Amino acid sequence: MDDWRKHLIEADPDVARIVRQSKRVAVLGIKTESQSAQPAFYVPQYLARAGIEIVPVPVYYPQIKQILGSPVFRKVNDVPGEVDLVDVFRRPEDLPPHVEDLIAKKPKAVWFQQGIRNDAVAEQLAKAGIDVVQDRCLMVDHRRFAPF
Repeated sequence: MDDWRKHLIEADPDVARIVRQSKRVAVLGIKTESQSAQPAFYVPQYLARAGIEIVPVPVYYPQIKQILGSPVFRKVNDVPGEVDLVDVFRRPEDLPPHVEDLIAKKPKAVWFQQGIRNDAVAEQLAKAGIDVVQDRCLMVDHRRFAPF
């Protein structure tokens, strides 16, 4: 049963498809405006400015109620409605506790930002029918592949 491997996305045409189809993006591990110099803030900020709906899902900052003008959710599965993509800013070793939440939400794709790779977690998500991109910057690929 190797068909789950088709959900492990590496080829540029498949990455481009995910970028172009992602209109609503939940950002797991997003930082707040006070950390605006960190990729976990400025990447989603760039995406929001490009017209993508950003749904903040911070791991820390329990007192924060909004990021980028949008209400904060504490788990991906708590986000109402469908999610095209979950953009993940978590260390590889911190990903396993999020697997159940991600599978429960069943986004079309999960994107592990540049420097983040966890093959075991990627396999679990792929076996659940979720496309997975690992170790790539969504902002860089959006600039490459999104139509303007």
